[in-house]
Amino acid sequence: MGATSRKWWLLGLGGLVLGYLLYHSRHLLNISEFSGAKLWQVIRGANYTYLLVSIVAIYLCYAVRAWRWQKFQAHVGQARFWNIYAMNLAGFSALFLLGRAAEPLRPILISRKDKVPLADTFGIYALERILDAASTAVLAAIGLLVFESSGHSSAEGTAQAFEKGARTAGTVFALLALFAISALVYLRLHGTAVLERRMQGWLAAHGWRAVFARIVLGFSRGVQTVRTWGDLVSAVFLSALHWWLVVLIYFLVIKSFGGKLGTLTFTDAMLVLVFTMVGSAVQLPGVGGGAQALSIVAFTRLYGVEQEAAVACAMVLWLVTFASCTLAGVPILFREGWSLGDLRRMSQHEDEQLDAEIAAR
Repeated sequence: MGATSRKWWLLGLGGLVLGYLLYHSRHLLNISEFSGAKLWQVIRGANYTYLLVSIVAIYLCYAVRAWRWQKFQAHVGQARFWNIYAMNLAGFSALFLLGRAAEPLRPILISRKDKVPLADTFGIYALERILDAASTAVLAAIGLLVFESSGHSSAEGTAQAFEKGARTAGTVFALLALFAISALVYLRLHGTAVLERRMQGWLAAHGWRAVFARIVLGFSRGVQTVRTWGDLVSAVFLSALHWWLVVLIYFLVIKSFGGKLGTLTFTDAMLVLVFTMVGSAVQLPGVGGGAQALSIVAFTRLYGVEQEAAVACAMVLWLVTFASCTLAGVPILFREGWSLGDLRRMSQHEDEQLDAEIAAR
């Protein structure tokens, strides 16, 4: 691809991203006052050094996730860090390209790469989701404390909606985490064999019972990878490190734009992240949902940032935290010989593969 073609391709991608953000934020912005010229000026004036460091940091986040996965996988099969890291990048890239239907692809790709049973990698995946849910609950709780002590509670209409949404999201994720921890203790004390035998009948059924059985069996497999207190401490530490890096990335991206955004602190960046997470989890009354839309709400209504700067920052946050993995992930997919059609088929047949493997045990 030539330099001119690449330039137009990137401009087209940027236009699509901008259109997506404007569409999902149409109820939050006064479009009649929105200036495309100001938006372009904000983007041109960004500090690209900060943005480059933020991209490096997001790849460190993927490395921390791979490191955490490696420690769990060591108990069930081969655990090569670089294979896990590459397949994480490839899996998140597939998620970006194909949408939520590609969510199960990461454990499938890791299973194929390292020749580890699919049921075991899905167990690790279930455990990873639980750790992330617990981290989300902690961040929501910290975000509420920051919000209530920062003087933003007087922001018109936003305060009550955010507080309700953050409490809802935090409560849901906290309950999930408590349930998972209780189940983990039970399974470690009583073993998983009885549970797996009872779930076989449900697994053979169709509909919601089979789905529930896969979730339960996946969790029971994941529990088996936490064998010592050292494993648990390591998982908690790596999860905390991962989310601290995510807050750092938000801080760097926000700082890169200067102006009012440049005056925001690390704590403010964490509060914006919590807004984003709440937006992806719940619909806020009078505000709506959507991760990008809620970050725009935080910038404009809490910190008085101009609409154009808020949209530009939300767009770049989305590109850095979600889309930038494709820079390395897509070439990895090509190198491994997987097309988008192959990835769709893997995702579609994942249930059959998993059922057959669990039934054979």
